[in-house]
Amino acid sequence: MEALRRRIETQVMSLTGLALGQLDLETPKGDPGLFGPQSISWQVHGDFPSMLVGGISALMLQLLHPLALAGVWDHSNFREDLLGRLRRTSQFISGTTFGSTRDAEWLIDKVRTIHLKVVGTAADGRPYAASDPDLLTWVHVAEVSSFLAAHLRYRNPGLPRADQDAYYNEIALVAERLGARDVPRSCSQVEDYLQHMRPQLLCDARSLEVIDILFKAPAPSRLAEPVGKLMLKAGADLLPGWAQQMLGLQQGPLARRLIRLGLANTAPVLRWAMRDGSAHRARRRMGIE
Repeated sequence: MEALRRRIETQVMSLTGLALGQLDLETPKGDPGLFGPQSISWQVHGDFPSMLVGGISALMLQLLHPLALAGVWDHSNFREDLLGRLRRTSQFISGTTFGSTRDAEWLIDKVRTIHLKVVGTAADGRPYAASDPDLLTWVHVAEVSSFLAAHLRYRNPGLPRADQDAYYNEIALVAERLGARDVPRSCSQVEDYLQHMRPQLLCDARSLEVIDILFKAPAPSRLAEPVGKLMLKAGADLLPGWAQQMLGLQQGPLARRLIRLGLANTAPVLRWAMRDGSAHRARRRMGIE
């Protein structure tokens, strides 16, 4: 049983930012980072299965913004290195959440520098820049609303509304450090923001091509393949209904039930296997594990 646990953990860890080997989340001892172990952000971001589902859903949602899509299309090697993109995104989320203050600030500065180089013209003729404060807000809200939705569905459906508001209020810090503006800080503000953004969203041939690449991406191993497919379906199922409709990813009631049941049965196995993830290392840094 221990050999199976280690095998699963190795497969899971290969998908995360820890595989890049650039962060030591266990030092310096006692440094709480940007949020600390009592934060709602540690609670929400500390569950790998729901975060993976939320991350997949966030990527799909982000692609509906023409300028966000243009940045990915023109400046990302997602076609050849989708796993690398997943690892880098994971590194940023885990490092800014669980890393030391020094590492969190290093990651934010690193991404800000990268964003300055991501400029171009979208398919509709509009100029875009990854450093655009409004675009940064869109990317942030798509991410954190998806993370929280996945947490509520697959980890803690009973999380009080006040704690959900606290999560948005806490995590806005990262978006603002990156340069975002008017960042929503509560559930109601996030809901209003998404409704406000809907007229600006669009699904075109390039959006669908990225979705197709995402669903056809090879799994890191045969062991991971069925879990990967389930996670992709769960990510699509997590999208707001209007986003599912725009992307053509609607599922019938039976399919939704099977996806959610499959994830509910798979998530505990992944949690059992993960003993050395970002949250575990951060807790050791704080002397609480």
